[in-house]
Amino acid sequence: MRSSRLVAASLAGVVVSGLVVSTALPASAVSASHTALAGPATAPASSNPAKGVTLTLPAPNGRYATGESTFRLVDDRRPDPWTPSQPYRELMISVFYPAVHTGGRPFTTQFPAGAAATIGTAAEQNFNLPAGLVNWAATRTHSVQDAETAPGRFPVVLYSPGAGDVRDSNVTLVENLASRGYIVVTIDHTGEAPATEFPDGHIVGNSEVGAEFAQAYKDGTTLAFFTKLMTARQADIELVLDRLPSLPGRLTRGMDLNRIGMFGHSAGGFTAANVMYTDPRIKAGADMDGTLEYTVVPDGTNLSQVALHGLRQPFLLIGSSSATDGSDIHREPSWASFWQHQSGWKADITMNDSEHHTLTDYEALLPQLAGKVSAATLNGDLGLVDPHKAVAADRALVDSFFDRFLKGCDDHLLDGRGASQYPIAFEK
Repeated sequence: MRSSRLVAASLAGVVVSGLVVSTALPASAVSASHTALAGPATAPASSNPAKGVTLTLPAPNGRYATGESTFRLVDDRRPDPWTPSQPYRELMISVFYPAVHTGGRPFTTQFPAGAAATIGTAAEQNFNLPAGLVNWAATRTHSVQDAETAPGRFPVVLYSPGAGDVRDSNVTLVENLASRGYIVVTIDHTGEAPATEFPDGHIVGNSEVGAEFAQAYKDGTTLAFFTKLMTARQADIELVLDRLPSLPGRLTRGMDLNRIGMFGHSAGGFTAANVMYTDPRIKAGADMDGTLEYTVVPDGTNLSQVALHGLRQPFLLIGSSSATDGSDIHREPSWASFWQHQSGWKADITMNDSEHHTLTDYEALLPQLAGKVSAATLNGDLGLVDPHKAVAADRALVDSFFDRFLKGCDDHLLDGRGASQYPIAFEK
């Protein structure tokens, strides 16, 4: 869900991918982890004609090593919104956390092995990349599977991806938070992501959501579709919040559940704001380039309750400068309304020379294809901002915000101190 053209761009590709929802599992919770892949995390992008280019994620800059564990959560009280014949809702989450004793152990991969090809195909379609150019199964995180949790009590931060994106689409920011002393939970909103892989190997795609959106667009009923989409997402987050205390003790012992934050990209940012409007457990949140209204092209006609009334909790708006899809309080009607009614702390920051996906892992990954993909293709999706500076700015803003409101440590970046080193502008 981008700041404008709410889901149209993201879900248009969903129909094309034509994924199949596989047979459902019995309603029980089990755990799983991404496939581990050995080797140095800092290896440069390389190309194997048989497998494609291997892309690398930037290393976290915090003092902790990081671990990753993944889990299946099941809500027996709620049928799946996109597959009504399934009497329960199942989700996959990843938990990134400060870890110890990780030396010499293999890192996880960004995408689960079984889902990587489908996720990659969707990315190739969305970014107009040659099919097979990238080996999407080979990108490694900097986290060790099920590593021992570092001692201490850490704030918890949830991450929700954009519509049509996977929970693994902002590892750059998530891992960095974990390395700085946070436990970060990323959520797949099953049925929206191109592929969500479950522990037994079955994969749920997004063809049904795409078809439903296409029909709603044709019938002029997109308001009802967007309302359903966001209601399902909010219920997903409530399930995750309810189940955090039930995760394994090696993780829960380190969780400070009195300090919970949330951020998201595009529809994920809207999800964060919506949940915060009704759930006081989330103390601080951020929206990265996501509209706060239920409209294909935001025009102020279907504002959400959070846009109409604001929040009491601190909330950060980070927008792209895209001429067609960018957000700030002067151009985005829902952001302007939220800004007017927000009683809690607020800031609106724009990434200069950016596009919608500048605020995701693609800003770190796709520039590695320079020379193999035209500059026009890369610039069209990521803008003209320097990739390294953009990643540094994304991390600095997110880190500064949660440090300030979940840890009480303020570097004053969000007040403008030191902002000149980043390609960002503050909206007043």
